[in-house]
Amino acid sequence: MPAMHLSLQILPRVPEDRLYPTVDKVIDMIRASGLPFMVGPMETTIEGEMDQLFELVKEAHRICLAEGASRIGAVIKTDMKPAGLSFDEKIGKYRDK
Repeated sequence: MPAMHLSLQILPRVPEDRLYPTVDKVIDMIRASGLPFMVGPMETTIEGEMDQLFELVKEAHRICLAEGASRIGAVIKTDMKPAGLSFDEKIGKYRDK
């Protein structure tokens, strides 16, 4: 299956002092996947195949639960086209060369 994009905003209900450390663990998991990704101030966007991306979403929830979240919200956005997508196609002209 061709590459697509998935943006994930994970919102674990944890004590305030645990919020960033919990989100950092999710980002570390995404980094460890080896897939291209970009962290933004509100969400992380990942490039990969559909099954890979949704497995990361499930693992993000597992991480939040393991960190003691009493509830987890998530905002998930996807972009897909049959020929596939790349970060460079979308934002290459905005990157520093």
